Amino acid sequence: MGKIAFIFPGQGSQAVGMSKEFFSAYPKELGSLKESVSRVCGEDFLNLMWNGTQEQLTLTTNTQPALYTASGAVSQLLNQRGYHADYVAGHSLGEYSALYAADAYSFETGLVLVQKRAKLMERAVPAGMGAMVAVMGLGVDQIESICQQTSGIVEIANYNNDSQIIISGERAAVAKAMENLKMAGAKRVIELGVSGPFHSSLMKPIASDFEEALSHAVMQNAKIPLVCNVSAKEETDAGVIKANLVQQLYQSVLWLQSVQYLLARGVDTFVECGSGSVLCGLIKRISREARLFSIENSQDLVMFEEAVAVRV
Repeated sequence: MGKIAFIFPGQGSQAVGMSKEFFSAYPKELGSLKESVSRVCGEDFLNLMWNGTQEQLTLTTNTQPALYTASGAVSQLLNQRGYHADYVAGHSLGEYSALYAADAYSFETGLVLVQKRAKLMERAVPAGMGAMVAVMGLGVDQIESICQQTSGIVEIANYNNDSQIIISGERAAVAKAMENLKMAGAKRVIELGVSGPFHSSLMKPIASDFEEALSHAVMQNAKIPLVCNVSAKEETDAGVIKANLVQQLYQSVLWLQSVQYLLARGVDTFVECGSGSVLCGLIKRISREARLFSIENSQDLVMFEEAVAVRV
């Protein structure tokens, strides 16, 4: 068997009820995580995750800590049961979950950072002034060219795979780019249900505030190599990772390139930890040979254990 990568989803994967079954099935194993969530996010936060509305959960200040919590529960259970990755990677917000899985910081330290990041990102651009759009079925070069030729700020936010690119920026500029992308032959152009133009230069004004927050966070070198969003290369040094997390706010997420990097280094098994299977779907279009698992409940965990008969 080849190498294993644990991968962690970002915004867009949230769903009401995520991780509820896990916390119910493993109360002892996940007790410390539950206590941390109550301390950092408030005693009602898990109830919002499990029983709130999708509208509430989609607010950035709720989405990011909720997804981090759901992913953290999975990686903690995998670790406790003896499963360890050769590499970790996360999509945008998921990079924070990946760092927890790599033992770069405590669950609570990561949760505090995620909560701060979410608040800063939400305030960076007034509501309704920014947008993000998924573009499918058009070449990267054409998308880049159309963004560059469009008046205003519109940039590539995520390189997800060869057939899906996300653009981000000012709402008016994104709307104009959408028209031009359709005219250029894009198969689908879909606005995303997010509250801000993430991974665009519009996020630069909050970079210094987040850098300050990171400077106070206790982070050690990652024990498992993290393939970083901004470079698509592996890193373990805490100082470099902190700098990359600041840049990640306003630079593109190189997910396609990150997966290609992992494949080139012998990774043949990807385990998506948290809510949904969005990342597995993206990887399926990058490599047909990769083995893909998504774990969001105890049944998924059992299926993974039965399929991967290797314990470290």
